[in-house]
Amino acid sequence: MATAPHPSTHGDLTFRDATEADAQALVGLIESAYRGDDSRAGWTTEADILQGQRTDPQGVVDVITAPDSKLLAVERDGRIVACCQLEHRGDHVYFGMFAVSPALQGAGLGKVIMAEAERTARDTWGAREMHMTVISVREELIAWYERRGYRRTGKMSPFPYGDERFGVPQRDDLEFELLVKQIG
Repeated sequence: MATAPHPSTHGDLTFRDATEADAQALVGLIESAYRGDDSRAGWTTEADILQGQRTDPQGVVDVITAPDSKLLAVERDGRIVACCQLEHRGDHVYFGMFAVSPALQGAGLGKVIMAEAERTARDTWGAREMHMTVISVREELIAWYERRGYRRTGKMSPFPYGDERFGVPQRDDLEFELLVKQIG
């Protein structure tokens, strides 16, 4: 796993590689951004389409410890307020597990994190493209990524129905769409 020699900063934010000791705090952040009533304070909630968990401590540790993977933890005043996964996959980096504290959404923090994630992907692995998958019915979220330069590919992959590690679907039309951005 590639590791930055020093945390980077942007304004009052510190970006660093997450450690296994961060797993519980990261699970809390990710769950608060996507599931349950707390997530409704932000605009990234999936509460109306998925119930149950978004991730668990083991899933977070697996991302942190996987080869060619890192989970960026974003801190403000010593508290983790956002995170994202970066995984080197040959000619591109996969971007996932992106979460911003619902109380801080809508203030431009996501744009800053995306830019830092793209810079990290270029600097760490020489990546030229960033890939991500988004639930296709999340039109507002996809539009946000499109405004950041990501393009819809029309390439779909199935939602893992029946695997409650990814949540309990509240509708039967969920699938993931691949979004891609040139970053190098």
